Amino acid sequence: MAEETGGTGTGHRSVTLTRVEKGVFDVTNERGGTMRIGGGGEQFSPVELLLAAIAGCTAIDVDFITTKRVDPTGFTVVASGEKVKDDTGNHMAGLTVEFSVTFPEGADGDTARDRLPSALVRSHDRLCTVSRTVERGTPVDTRGATS
Repeated sequence: MAEETGGTGTGHRSVTLTRVEKGVFDVTNERGGTMRIGGGGEQFSPVELLLAAIAGCTAIDVDFITTKRVDPTGFTVVASGEKVKDDTGNHMAGLTVEFSVTFPEGADGDTARDRLPSALVRSHDRLCTVSRTVERGTPVDTRGATS
């Protein structure tokens, strides 16, 4: 098996889901981080996690690019879309990621504001692994085993 990595470098990634109860799973990454997901209640649903992954990936890119000299005073990202069902099955449509970023007044804030549009384009067109994978339509190989 390939060596697990984290952060922004290349390499193998994986998570493990362990059933807690019907429709509820604990997710663990190779570094020991955990979260609970599910199809109801307070847990994030898989679709919400997809939206969070798309928004989070782009937000991290934009944050690193725009905040070289100054931190934002406000940084909110909303990812949304419509879950639809058609002849091809369930899927998401109309995915959008909307940024609302505020920087302080002054030269450093002006520089950060000027960098924002190109940071969004760079993330979308080259950097964000998550949205680029969704847009490319990478196949998913689902396998099963029982014991």
